[in-house]
Amino acid sequence: MKQVTKIFILALLFLGTAQVWAQDEISPERKEAIDSLAMEKVKDLSRYISIIGSKETSFSEANRVIDRTLELFAPNSQIGVSSLYRKDIKYYTVRKYLNRLMALNYDQVTISWYNIQYISDLEPQPDGTYVGVITIYQRFEGKKGDDLTYVDTTKKDITVYVKRKETQIGGRTIGFWDVLLGDIRVAETSK
Repeated sequence: MKQVTKIFILALLFLGTAQVWAQDEISPERKEAIDSLAMEKVKDLSRYISIIGSKETSFSEANRVIDRTLELFAPNSQIGVSSLYRKDIKYYTVRKYLNRLMALNYDQVTISWYNIQYISDLEPQPDGTYVGVITIYQRFEGKKGDDLTYVDTTKKDITVYVKRKETQIGGRTIGFWDVLLGDIRVAETSK
């Protein structure tokens, strides 16, 4: 069902954009489709992070999911990592963040995201790209044996980039709006 929804959203983006390629503004209908696609990508990221972080996931499956996760991001994006035990926030490239997540020294890791919502609307940039921010809350639980040894909740802001691109379909050049995730910044961390 999710796959059908994504295909429908992409079809809307392709069809609508092909007719108004010369326009720089996003119509309200197209913006709604783009917002839906961005939220789907954030939910996919949430699911992928949960799979990669789980100690029940095999090494090969985690690596396969890492590759899928990288497809969601714009090049050179970074993800912030915080801890209740230190004040500074460290930023890693997406691949390095995911590799570190997979190697965490716990027997069991549970990561869940909730309250996923836009906090800033898509704003046009001078280069024709649109940028928005989606905020999420992440609850992290790490266990050693049966003991819950670390728990925190982190509010994170995810930059969303919407950019016009072109592709060839049946010999025709078709324009479409692509949605990519950017940096994930830590806004606050609490118990």
